[in-house]
Amino acid sequence: MTTRQRHIYILGIGGTLMGSIAMLAKEAGLKVTGSDKRLYPPMSTQLADAGIEAFEGFTPAHLDPAPDLVIIGNAGLPRGHPGVEAVLRSGLPYTSGAEWLGRDILPGRWVLAVAGTHGKTTTASMLAYVLDQAGLAPGFLIGGVPKDFPRSARLGSTSFFVIEADEYDTSYFDRRSKFVHYRPRTLVINNLEYDHADIFPDLAAIQTQFHHLLRTVPDNGLVIAPEHDEAVEQVLRMGCWTPVARVRLGRKRLRKANVVGAATDDVWRVKDAAADGTSFKVQLNDSVLGTVRWTLTGEHNVANALSAIAAARHAGVPPEVAIDTLCRFSGVTRRMDQYATIGDVKLYDDFAHHPTAIRTTLQGLRNKVGGEEIVAVIEPRSHTMSLGTLRSELTNCCAAADCVYWFRGENIKWDLAEIVHESVVPAHLHDDLDRLVAALTNLPPPKTARHIVIMSNGGFGGIHRKLAASLQAAGRR
Repeated sequence: MTTRQRHIYILGIGGTLMGSIAMLAKEAGLKVTGSDKRLYPPMSTQLADAGIEAFEGFTPAHLDPAPDLVIIGNAGLPRGHPGVEAVLRSGLPYTSGAEWLGRDILPGRWVLAVAGTHGKTTTASMLAYVLDQAGLAPGFLIGGVPKDFPRSARLGSTSFFVIEADEYDTSYFDRRSKFVHYRPRTLVINNLEYDHADIFPDLAAIQTQFHHLLRTVPDNGLVIAPEHDEAVEQVLRMGCWTPVARVRLGRKRLRKANVVGAATDDVWRVKDAAADGTSFKVQLNDSVLGTVRWTLTGEHNVANALSAIAAARHAGVPPEVAIDTLCRFSGVTRRMDQYATIGDVKLYDDFAHHPTAIRTTLQGLRNKVGGEEIVAVIEPRSHTMSLGTLRSELTNCCAAADCVYWFRGENIKWDLAEIVHESVVPAHLHDDLDRLVAALTNLPPPKTARHIVIMSNGGFGGIHRKLAASLQAAGRR
């Protein structure tokens, strides 16, 4: 007699977290199907490659025959959504993605979680790659597509599990941050700023959730935190019962929080860093351990690397091994991902969900290319930017570029004309994608080279392909 395969249906399967959960469930031997409003690469490609059936849009027929469990995502799935209502009417068992992970995947694992406003995906990818290359065969779930792995999630074959720990709320029925379900032994907090204006009224509300996260880390674990981030320091002062290692980038040191329990004096820092971040020496306390030379740019990625090296050391990987491994790290799709070169023009795709991410990314590129022309093309699509919460920061976050083109998509609730008027660099505004592509195509030839950085946390209407095709056609004329 054969045992029926357990079936999980995922509402919101196209999101980075939910799509990764789908792949973990499939690898665990479950039948997995799901749906989302829209499906687009790279997640749609990963799902197809994994043999997971995913539908655009929802119909009640998707739940016939009834799945054993429905996992409900938190992006665009409130009460009133036809899928949510169908699940509730049917009486089917349901849960959130984060709760399913915490209950069915992570128990008994050494969880290494990467949290913070910026750099989670890149740092988690670095950490998973270092552990993998050191022979530790970790499982992982990353909120993006790491180039050094064929997919963004796997179960792994040892106790180690690297997870990107997001502070966004869990679901419409669980308003806690997702990361409280993960219970890490090693916790990286990269940084902390105000974000997610659709669910958090202020930075203090986010800090409360990070305090709850710290309460889940055991006293034999490790917290890795920056020395120069006052918002993180305030969270530590609220209570920390775990040793804390510090990451220092040469900025002014803050007054350290008092840590209950066994403290650590470990401080990770850089020496002799190249201006563009493509090389730097790694120092632990008073000892220089080696040099990272890689293709990534920007001070933010230097900080990400220090955190990854420190976390890997906690799991038993010698820092010298981690440093050598990061020299081969390829990066993450959609994080300053150069996807085309057409004549003197290089095209990049970048996730850019927050003004600080825009600023640090463009500054890293400026430090690399010197006086060559940089054109930023930005769709402020994330919840925080689309609501206009940080609009004052958007006027100067492109200072490292030569000019910026803003695109107002359908979800943007405010008039971008004010940031165009107040911009510190020449700025332009478009609400028609074809006209935007035409404007970029018809820019005067660059004096040396031109770098066009397309910045959005969504598909941006397919502008990446359209612009490349338009530039190629213009070059043939």
